[in-house]
Amino acid sequence: MNIKFDFSKIKTIKLGDDKYPENLKNIYGKPQILYVLGNEELLNSKAIAIVGCRNATDYGLKNAYKFGYELAKKGICIISGFARGIDTYSHKGAIAAKGKTIAVLGCGLDIIYPPENGELYKQIIKSGGAIITEYSLGSKPEKHHFPARNRIISGLSEGVLVVEAKKRSGTMITVEHALEQGKEVYAVPGSVFSDNSYGTNELIKEGAIPVTRVEDFIVN
Repeated sequence: MNIKFDFSKIKTIKLGDDKYPENLKNIYGKPQILYVLGNEELLNSKAIAIVGCRNATDYGLKNAYKFGYELAKKGICIISGFARGIDTYSHKGAIAAKGKTIAVLGCGLDIIYPPENGELYKQIIKSGGAIITEYSLGSKPEKHHFPARNRIISGLSEGVLVVEAKKRSGTMITVEHALEQGKEVYAVPGSVFSDNSYGTNELIKEGAIPVTRVEDFIVN
């Protein structure tokens, strides 16, 4: 699905520009260019990334919304990938709290993917948030774009919260980037009978910080 908007409102931030995000300057594979729609000042704000399954359970969706809402209430920007499931609900939670959120796309700014998130796209901008990508206008949501954009999601944040993750999950790519970048990794514990909580429970066993309330986050 394509979206019509004023192309003049897109900001282009290149590596070396004054507004290039500090948190991205030292990561491996830092993007050479960012296309930004909305509030570019958020790129240097205090932020937590929230990630997880596209095919999330009700438990996962409620936690994504809860932590998106409660962190945003505390003035922390919520970063996620605009995908179905956990991403969508973390963005919605931040907006409901009248907070700020950044969506990192795996396509050009003129393409809404998934297509059902058209209204969310508008709400993010209207609420003072930002939608960003390293891909130029017209770039389609190719499969390989999504693992690549995950380094930006973790790179912009001070820590990454994993709400739900299966044994083999693209979410774990974001965790790998976060660990390489020296970021805190948080995880929501879940039922041992839930495939969607396998990854989060394993992360906790490996040293991730278990999160059951907003006070569990360490944000400087």
